[in-house]
Amino acid sequence: MRALHRAPEPEALRPLLARARVNATEREAIVARASGLLADLRAAQSSGWVNQFLQEYRLNTSEGVALLSLAEAFLRVPDAETADALIADKLGDADWRAHAGKSASGLVNAGTWGLVIGRALVSEKDEAGVLRRLIARAGEPFVRQAVGAAMKMMGEIFVMGRTIDEATKRMRKPENKGFTASFDMLGEAARTFPDGRRYFDAYSNAIAAVGKAHASGHSISVKLSALHPRYEVAHWDMCVPALIEMVEALANDAAEAGIALTIDAEESERLEMSLAIIEATAGLPSLKGWDGFGMAVQAYGKRGRAVIGWADDLGARTGRRIAARLVKGAYWDSEIKRTQEAGLSDYPLFTRKASTDVSYLAVARDMLGAKHIAPAFATHNALTVATILEWAGANRDFEFQRLHGMGEGLYERLVREEGYHCRIYAPVGGHRDLLAYLVRRLLENGANSSFVHQLADESLSDVDLLADPVAKIAAVGGSRHPSIPLPADLFGERRNSVGTDLQDRTILANTVQALRAAAPPRERTNITRRRGDAEEAVALAQTGFASWSATSLEVRCAALERLADLLEQYRAELMGIAVSEAKKTIPDALGEVREAVDFCRYYAAQAREGLRPVELPGPTGERNVLRMEGRGVWACIAPWN
Repeated sequence: MRALHRAPEPEALRPLLARARVNATEREAIVARASGLLADLRAAQSSGWVNQFLQEYRLNTSEGVALLSLAEAFLRVPDAETADALIADKLGDADWRAHAGKSASGLVNAGTWGLVIGRALVSEKDEAGVLRRLIARAGEPFVRQAVGAAMKMMGEIFVMGRTIDEATKRMRKPENKGFTASFDMLGEAARTFPDGRRYFDAYSNAIAAVGKAHASGHSISVKLSALHPRYEVAHWDMCVPALIEMVEALANDAAEAGIALTIDAEESERLEMSLAIIEATAGLPSLKGWDGFGMAVQAYGKRGRAVIGWADDLGARTGRRIAARLVKGAYWDSEIKRTQEAGLSDYPLFTRKASTDVSYLAVARDMLGAKHIAPAFATHNALTVATILEWAGANRDFEFQRLHGMGEGLYERLVREEGYHCRIYAPVGGHRDLLAYLVRRLLENGANSSFVHQLADESLSDVDLLADPVAKIAAVGGSRHPSIPLPADLFGERRNSVGTDLQDRTILANTVQALRAAAPPRERTNITRRRGDAEEAVALAQTGFASWSATSLEVRCAALERLADLLEQYRAELMGIAVSEAKKTIPDALGEVREAVDFCRYYAAQAREGLRPVELPGPTGERNVLRMEGRGVWACIAPWN
């Protein structure tokens, strides 16, 4: 598993391509089945106003980006004045009028005209004054209330209910007939210990409520980040034992109530911690004979197949079937950005959507053949569903899953006419806890590469939608997406500073040891500097100025780059000094050295571009050259020490 974490993409994909490949006969049957599922999906997608709204305002338009940004920030704005400023900023520049009357939905068109009017209300242009006077006092408060209501309506599409009782009642509605639910209490990344306790109580209460009607088959999903404010590798020794205790308590309650409990997957840096917690809970003697304990596995991660192998082995060791929910993964954007910012060797995820599809199929095939896993496949992709159905044959000992508010139409016929089982992932909670989940769903709906988005793209045919992902990735040799360079190459010709993966427990421990060895604690001494010391430093610099200013630009740039390389070479020693003397944290010390490295390389690149001699136009026989020359010695006084 460790070797796969940041393995080169072609290397990670090679065995997955072999595992996910289908023969010609299978492919023909899969496409035929998927074509029917596409028809069902399209029929359902054309009926919902939210689906049509999201199709109208996709993330490849400035209007779609503006709405996503507004949704991302509006629900956490604390006061009316800031809310008004945010609305003005996000609605002010987009061309809402271009979308007017374009949708087949009257409600979507009404919403578009609301955005047109909203932009006019918040505009600084003269013509906005007429409309402001017309609406008078309703003005900005009106827009603010409308935006708030719209965000709440959007949230309700993706959230099953404000309370667990409301959610279970909604699951009894006719549109959910034949489906079961996995309820998840909205909330993640608890900021304080009281937050964690509040979410723990919410999960505990939800288990009790769902357990009252355990025959319905509903279950509970848990996010570990909601239970502990320090769910991070640096606090492993504190948070993992505490989380084991909490998860064990919830699992015992679920087993006693006769319902299933699933641990959700989160960011890749938390995978090893989550596996330690899952392993400890699965081994509890009090849970022997209960097969309701499960986990989610992310296919976009390079370790997905290894995690399923681990889960199958865990089931064998503990004498149970581990319920494994296979998902694509919902943190792709932030994972890619964090890896780039941290300057790490490679990404923990696949950079192409088709590569994730290949991984999903390979892992799904393993799951269908695993003896100690109860498989669940969470997907809205018709081709993926059809492939799993083809591989499963007459087997019904698995379930599909979809998100509440997404994928309507894909599973209804399978559930109600063919006897397959499908569970709806159903978030529960108020609008205060909605933000992070809502943004992930909007991203998933609006991303150009998502199946839901492509389904609504009239320029894509069924042949395009049902193209074989194995063939796509094999054709490019499993290579990384060309628009996503490795972190080292993020800035083109200027090399990015090398980072350290402090979210890896082994690397973090080795780093701590290296810093202690490089810069052991020393006794503090008082050093007094006098005027003469400063004068001596300036004199020495002036002595060297003449020869340095006569040195060629390229030599000086090369010296900066050599300094950058030396800073990286002695990074441990420099970090150790920053930690021991300035009392910086390890991440801050790493950032300090990396920033210095980046500055050296950045200014070397800037100097080559902006300080080289420039030939100026002039009359015949005359040569004019603009040269940049040093001004002399500069003394800099750092004000923070």
